[in-house]
Amino acid sequence: MEATIPAAINVSILAMCVIFTVLVILIFTIQLLVKLMPYKAPPAPVTKPVAASASGQDDQVAAITATLAAHMGKRPDEFRIVNIQSR
Repeated sequence: MEATIPAAINVSILAMCVIFTVLVILIFTIQLLVKLMPYKAPPAPVTKPVAASASGQDDQVAAITATLAAHMGKRPDEFRIVNIQSR
């Protein structure tokens, strides 16, 4: 069986028609799904207002807590610093 140029052109045209037909079907299917099931964004998480710090030690406590957590290999929420005494 010998392949000729007209036969190759026919096969190429047929392949392109099949590909574009499938793409058009996909486009219309996606558009139909978007109309039937529109995207609904999830509700925004409720954020708590941050209380103003009464003392200037909050930044120091946060830095010390982060340093201790890194040194001990734990998460910062696993322990709490309640008192800092300076010498």
